[in-house]
Amino acid sequence: MFSSRTNWNRTPNRLSEALARRRAAGLEILDLTESNPTRCGFAWDADALFDALRRLEIADYRPEPRGLEEARSAVRGYYADQGIAIEDEQIVLTASTSEAYAFVLRLLTEPGDEVLGPAPSYPLIQYLADLHDVTLSHYPLLYDHGWTVDAATLESSVTDRTRAVIAVSPNNPTGSYLGDRECKRIRRLAAEHGIALVVDEVFRDYSWSESARPPASTVTVEECLTFTLSGLSKVSALPQMKLGWIVVSGPAALRDEALGRLEVIADTYLSVSTPVQVAARSLIEMRAKVQEGILRRVRGNLAELDDILSGSRCSRLQGEAGWYAVLRVPNTRGDEEWALDLIEKEGVYLLPGHFFDFPGEGHLVISLISPPEAIHSGCKRLVRNAN
Repeated sequence: MFSSRTNWNRTPNRLSEALARRRAAGLEILDLTESNPTRCGFAWDADALFDALRRLEIADYRPEPRGLEEARSAVRGYYADQGIAIEDEQIVLTASTSEAYAFVLRLLTEPGDEVLGPAPSYPLIQYLADLHDVTLSHYPLLYDHGWTVDAATLESSVTDRTRAVIAVSPNNPTGSYLGDRECKRIRRLAAEHGIALVVDEVFRDYSWSESARPPASTVTVEECLTFTLSGLSKVSALPQMKLGWIVVSGPAALRDEALGRLEVIADTYLSVSTPVQVAARSLIEMRAKVQEGILRRVRGNLAELDDILSGSRCSRLQGEAGWYAVLRVPNTRGDEEWALDLIEKEGVYLLPGHFFDFPGEGHLVISLISPPEAIHSGCKRLVRNAN
């Protein structure tokens, strides 16, 4: 009766079972995986948030497939604030970045086609590929005091069924930007093979450095057909507002054809609500304060992590941006065993590296937007467990 594409293994893994047992017993849990900013104690200007939605225009339904002009203009303004010039016509609004991925996969692929994506990376991309009957093949990110794309493997992975290269910049969870040289090489590869480039930039604003500028956004790429994804979930830390976007760039003929076809896809669903589009400009403009608070916490938690891990058997891998950090732990047991020991013996919840397709063992992933007191106590217990 059911489609094979949804025949996932839904059996709870050992870590989720251990977590459920601890919750059922009412025992302490230091959750260092929380990535929902609305649950991490950040302050929004409630009056500004309510005022953004308290407008008469929300009662007027205007089914514009690409999104209301004022909302797309607000997205253009977000890039203009960074000195990046794009046009409203390049923008297609979606209900989330996940939906943006889905639209692009539907646009580019037939069943059985292939897209290339990074590993390690967030597992969402695999589920989206499965839902669209697309094969996701991985190209490695290599670590040596920082992360780089294994360009040789990426280039050799292109087949006659490859339709796109997916890049996440900064990557989740490695925190590595797609560098300018890497981006140029991937753009050249895409142009030579006639495939698209899809770049997820949702964490782009969250650089750990207070002085270094992030690499250039891909919204102005001209060499190959490019889809740049982002949204309010991270830009304004408002995942509940459900507004994402696709910026299409590249050779004019390909760009315009892609936009025309995306318009039909978007018109089929019309999934973006009127209230969030009417409020989009205000919601985007209020990002500065919340981003400042998140960056203050991320940078403070990084400093605390490094201090606690100094001299221990654990360390933090280098990254550049985002809300996550990767911890290296002794390879004396598997990642899942590490995570199980920590939740069962210490009450500390961390994610094992294999959730993100890390090669080999010895990796745990921690959320940097966790409350500082949880980071302090949880990492102390990690070190104790490692010794």
